Amino acid sequence: MVAMSVTSEGEDPFDRLQLRYQHVQEQLAEEIERGGRRAGSRLPPERALAEHFGVSRVTLRRALGELARAGVVERSGTGWMVASATIGEPPNALMSFSEMAASRGLTPGGHVLQRHTRPATIDEAEALGLAPGAPLLELERLRSMDGVPILIDRTRVPLSLAPGLDHLDLEGRSLYEVLEEHFGMRATAARFTVEAIAADERRARLLGLERGQPLLRCQQQTEDETGRRIELCEMVYRGDRYRFRATLLRGD
Repeated sequence: MVAMSVTSEGEDPFDRLQLRYQHVQEQLAEEIERGGRRAGSRLPPERALAEHFGVSRVTLRRALGELARAGVVERSGTGWMVASATIGEPPNALMSFSEMAASRGLTPGGHVLQRHTRPATIDEAEALGLAPGAPLLELERLRSMDGVPILIDRTRVPLSLAPGLDHLDLEGRSLYEVLEEHFGMRATAARFTVEAIAADERRARLLGLERGQPLLRCQQQTEDETGRRIELCEMVYRGDRYRFRATLLRGD
């Protein structure tokens, strides 16, 4: 005797599959929200999720695909993570990282990776209008929003404009606020370039990526209201967490 599966009249197996993945999609989205998972936190492996919901990995992947399209989750290497909202300044606006985070109701964070005083190279001296060898403070920080790593920035400031800056505590502080409060320098304009690069081993580790994943490297030369060049900064963002906006005007 051959066993045969029987469906009720009018029931389509495809409809049952669709209902199954939609149910998983809704349940997983609800668990992510209810569990208070932070943006950027990793989800359990696919095998564990499939067992948790009692479905095949094919069904689970379809549910995850729909959640990815909805911006709820995103791929991270061979696994999945809660999606992180992208950030970026408004078009043509110069904002500090702390101001950018606050404008979105997020808590900025900053951890100093390296800091030291050294002579300016010829290229740095030319960019900042200094004599070659003039002392600079070089500051490298890992920046985050709500505990989620966003970028690594490397800033160089002439100590002739900010004497004593190298002795101040800059952990978790906005450099722009420090420069304005202690030295009367307000950043008002910047020249900005953007290029795509691949993550090396160190940057990937700090930003929670796999080696070779995309990064956006931004180079910035900042001026104060008098036109003095007060900062050179290299900012390396996770490619999935930063969006650059600009307004382009066509000439006559």
